[in-house]
Amino acid sequence: MKYIENKLGRQLLLILVITFDIILITVLFLLPRMLTPVYESGIYSSLKTPIEMIDENLEKNKTAGNLAYLFIENGNIHKSENYNKIINISIENLLKRIDKEFGNFKYKGNTYYYYSSLIDNEQKIVIANETYLSKLKNDLMVSVITIFLLSFALIALIIFVWSSIIVRKISKLKSKIDNIDNDNFNHNITFKSDDEIKSLSIALEDMRLSLKEQEEYKNSMYQNISHDFKTPLTVIKSYVEAVEDGVEDKDKALVVIKDQTDKLEKKVYSLLYLNKLEYLKERKQDPYSVINIKEVIDSSIEKFKHQRKDVKITSSIDKSKFNGTFDLWETIIDNILNNFIRYANKEIKITVKNNKIILYNDGPHIDENLKEDIFNPFKKGIKGQFGLGLSIVKKTLILLNYDISIENNKKGISFIIKKSKK
Repeated sequence: MKYIENKLGRQLLLILVITFDIILITVLFLLPRMLTPVYESGIYSSLKTPIEMIDENLEKNKTAGNLAYLFIENGNIHKSENYNKIINISIENLLKRIDKEFGNFKYKGNTYYYYSSLIDNEQKIVIANETYLSKLKNDLMVSVITIFLLSFALIALIIFVWSSIIVRKISKLKSKIDNIDNDNFNHNITFKSDDEIKSLSIALEDMRLSLKEQEEYKNSMYQNISHDFKTPLTVIKSYVEAVEDGVEDKDKALVVIKDQTDKLEKKVYSLLYLNKLEYLKERKQDPYSVINIKEVIDSSIEKFKHQRKDVKITSSIDKSKFNGTFDLWETIIDNILNNFIRYANKEIKITVKNNKIILYNDGPHIDENLKEDIFNPFKKGIKGQFGLGLSIVKKTLILLNYDISIENNKKGISFIIKKSKK
């Protein structure tokens, strides 16, 4: 956590220093040039203000300052005491250059600014040199720099406080991540502000719970796989030993061993197929081509119709279109029929209508609590049995972007397959 604080602190300090330098350079070098028209506009306003106070008593008042004044009445010229200090030009030359109400002119390399008022026979003129403009600039720059420094200090303080809060939040999230598999750690983090960090915290908690659930599921699956594989292996071993001991007929033992081997082969195939689905999911190639679902269903019915002579399997198929491959849909239908053939009483029916596949059997209802679990590998389903078939169905449909749901009818149950809305 200290590492986070130091690293973010250095980054923040560097950003503040760079920002300060950029703004300071802008204020000291670029801003004065950009504000030159503003300064000139301001100097004319400053020159206009005192013009009403000018009269013939200029010499007597011994006016001082950065402005020079002229009062001309009926040919008589009165000038302020500081005239020659402010402007190094004769009054005659000056009057020749003043041809409008306000403006500026250059004389011997110096720039002068003036404001003139002519009413009846009285002309009043206020004059300033570049020193006055420089004073205006300096006064404005002092005010700007003062405001800048105070604003920057306030912004820096706000950023520092804000960054400290962010660092503390990140430190909490880091501790959570470091202890993500530690159930004894207090994972409850509460953030008052509803921001991205709070969203990240919620996402982390969801991920932690999902990882925990997956770990528990994986452990449970391994236990069930071990149990499911152990039973046929134990039967095979016991019959081999019985034959060796001469207590069991060899031919009878071979029948049992073959039966148990077939069961093991199916379970291994199912596990390999689940692994294949994960591979296909990572390398998903969309869109799948349209397949002839009638050919798939007819092929599957042909396989299962002789397994139970007491169960009638029928189909009703319209021209609905389904995307995928023949092999993937065959796996789906085969696994569902393999499940149905065990539980149906007398009837299994497959209906394809309005882009839906409805597979019905007149067997027992499925408990509401088991409807989702029966699609999970090795979850106990009807009559407490384990299996991978329906898990393969679910994962294959997800791969093809289809959903499956279960409905308990008045008599029997229906599996309904339709296009996913996602």
